[in-house]
Amino acid sequence: MGVEPDIAAALGRARRIAVVGLSPKPGRPSHGVAKYLQAQGYVIIPVHPAGGLILGQPVHGTLNSARTAGPIDIVSIFRRSAAVGDLIDDCVAVMPRLVWMQVGVSHAEAARRFEEAGILVVMNRCIAVAHRQLGE
Repeated sequence: MGVEPDIAAALGRARRIAVVGLSPKPGRPSHGVAKYLQAQGYVIIPVHPAGGLILGQPVHGTLNSARTAGPIDIVSIFRRSAAVGDLIDDCVAVMPRLVWMQVGVSHAEAARRFEEAGILVVMNRCIAVAHRQLGE
């Protein structure tokens, strides 16, 4: 599966990615994906209730508080599908170009609300895999 043109354009223009559920543990998928994206030149904004530092960046407890770090182009979600509903209002308030729900994560109501707000949505796909496909 290739990357759709509108999604490819959003990835190409993006500079700052908030990663909701970014684990501080290097063996976790969220950590590996965020580290890859950081190595590709994106600014990673970790969002995790534990706080501290992840990948050398200060961790924000909520997506809403992550807005203080500057504009967010993409929100990448590494949370259970059931938890995505709790992120809808904050995602709409942040107004990223794209909300990306990682592999295994989908939420139809959230997708509908994001699209109504003019935000592109991807569900159940890996943002790192899609990024790699752009270079092919």
